[in-house]
Amino acid sequence: QVQLVESGGGLVQPGGSLRLSCAASGSIFSIRTMGWYRRAPGKERELVADITNGGSTNYADSAKGRFTISRDNAKKAVYLQMNSLKPEDTAVYYCYADVTRTDRYTRNYWGQGTQVTVSS
Repeated sequence: QVQLVESGGGLVQPGGSLRLSCAASGSIFSIRTMGWYRRAPGKERELVADITNGGSTNYADSAKGRFTISRDNAKKAVYLQMNSLKPEDTAVYYCYADVTRTDRYTRNYWGQGTQVTVSS
């Protein structure tokens, strides 16, 4: 089995910062892309950012210049540093990983989600 465990969400004032973390564990042979999606109330799920195992990154327009994604391949972890947060960033944030298991089966795995609330 493979599990993704997230941490770091919470309540922050507009203009503040948060750092989300996500660590994968279990029967993992390799991980290609890791990333973060979010779902705001009443909205579709949207990609925030992702990063390949080689370090190539991709950001949603709403995240560019404010958010930074990074990963530690040795720890099988991905991080999202969020600065200059806005109320519209309020959402449940989900990490995902494109995992090849030790039995060579490949699929996306998801974390349980962590709430980020930006409010004064």
